[in-house]
Amino acid sequence: MSSTGPGRSSPGPGTTATPPGLPSAGGPPAEAAAIALAAAGLLALLIALAGPGLAARGTGELRIPGAGLTALLRTVLFTALAVHLGELLAPELIRPVRSRPRTAVRSWSLYAALAGAAAAAGQIVQLAAVSGLGITETYATRDGGLLLLIANGLVLAALCAASKRPALALAPLAVVIGAEAIRAHPEAYSPEIGAALTVVHLTAASLWTGGLLYVLRTMWLWRGSPVAARALLGRYARLAIWLYVALAATGTASTLRRLPLDVVFTSAYGRTLLVKLALMAVVSALAVAARRRMLRDTDPAVAHRLARREQAVLGAVVVVSALLTVVPDPHGISMRP
Repeated sequence: MSSTGPGRSSPGPGTTATPPGLPSAGGPPAEAAAIALAAAGLLALLIALAGPGLAARGTGELRIPGAGLTALLRTVLFTALAVHLGELLAPELIRPVRSRPRTAVRSWSLYAALAGAAAAAGQIVQLAAVSGLGITETYATRDGGLLLLIANGLVLAALCAASKRPALALAPLAVVIGAEAIRAHPEAYSPEIGAALTVVHLTAASLWTGGLLYVLRTMWLWRGSPVAARALLGRYARLAIWLYVALAATGTASTLRRLPLDVVFTSAYGRTLLVKLALMAVVSALAVAARRRMLRDTDPAVAHRLARREQAVLGAVVVVSALLTVVPDPHGISMRP
């Protein structure tokens, strides 16, 4: 990594002074960002812990023990996957950018993988506590065995991230995604189809969310080189279109097979899904607005601000997606045969 840091990038070919729309490091904008990040983290914590109970209120569905804590742990797991996969994707977006600064953001993949492994281990402990089984006995259950596979896969991904060949983490991360997809579909009706849809959906969502995070961090580091920053955002935007198509297609198919129409508004799953769809509509609007500003303006500052807002709403989508994995199967209260 170059010794030139975020606050010391030197002008080079294709670079100019820091654009007026991008604040310099430190000062009130940085403090405001830190406060906003802390507030967003607290809000995500409250939503994860209280969301399952609020979504199920008045539905008559059975209460799932520890649903709030499970949602929180799965939020951490999904975030870890997004951060790690995003960092593996980013070099392919950055490498073709011409006249880019020779600086790179600090890698978070090691910490993300370890946090994800801890979240999977936490779910094993919680499952043992709820079921009244010992840890070893819990490993022998379907969910316990899959969670153990997920935890081990993330530990292996962390070792790869710490090595000289971090791209090797793709293999254990693929195992993690497959295990999570199988774990998420214990239902008797075509679980293999549900798992296949989840593999594509979870992969696309992780690449979109994690890739955008890495791109925004890199744009901040390149804020003295607006031409390179704009080119990088443009490359990400073109990929994001295909990721969006994959998310929309698999999300629609998953909804049609899992959510009976008569309980869309009266089941916890249906209500949570409606919140996710609303958030995705906001994300879509922000993404389109950012792309238009990027095509219209040579200064990437406004597009960068819009993309940051998109990232914030995507964070909320991750939390709500975790809630969807812990609310009861809506077929339990459906009147349809």
